[in-house]
Amino acid sequence: MLKACLNGARRPSDHPACPITPADLAIAGAAAVAAGAAALHVHPRGADGMETLDGAAIAAAVDALRETVAVPIGVTTGAWFLPDPDDRLRAIDGWTAFPDFASVNIHEAGALRIADALLDRGIGVEAGIWTADAARTLVESALCERCLRFLLEPMEQEVDAALANVDAIETALVGAAPAVPRLLHGIFATAWPVLDHAVAHGYDTRIGLEDTFVRPDGSPAMDNAELVRTAVERGAVPTG
Repeated sequence: MLKACLNGARRPSDHPACPITPADLAIAGAAAVAAGAAALHVHPRGADGMETLDGAAIAAAVDALRETVAVPIGVTTGAWFLPDPDDRLRAIDGWTAFPDFASVNIHEAGALRIADALLDRGIGVEAGIWTADAARTLVESALCERCLRFLLEPMEQEVDAALANVDAIETALVGAAPAVPRLLHGIFATAWPVLDHAVAHGYDTRIGLEDTFVRPDGSPAMDNAELVRTAVERGAVPTG
């Protein structure tokens, strides 16, 4: 499975094709799906253009996307823009339009409580695993078997170090929830090498302007759809 991450914490000042408004997300999402993406991950924005978990912003983004695509839609619950887990829980409690899934970074404060709140609303949980310690936390929790997907997310910007982290995470996950799919992806300098590693090892993977602004050769990418097409060409989804 190939997921497209349309914007992340990025802004048009980072890349002119980075979609921010619900209308822009809908256009970019439709193009990414047409290029081969089987799921979408977005970071909705408020009226000020900043990331938010506010119910109105979540609903606007999710509703706009659902008018144009028929694939699962996910959002973030990242702590970097709303650090207090109680604030995130209150925001989730105010959602009126539910995404199909949401990512929860296991190393962040309150992650397991936030995952429970999502599951109580029928929203799938993607467990973001950045380190082996986070993997062990997940394995020791009651959440492990209930996840929609494990996201193996090495943040290192040197490829060998990123893949070493992946190995450590995989070791910590040995025997844990074997039926739960694993999705592996890198970010920026490691985006394409880690995507190739994911393809070679049969993992789900992802690409988009959240993860990189460049093609594998380092030249500038045009938009999310081009990144998805390139990932497909590199084997990120089955063909034939």
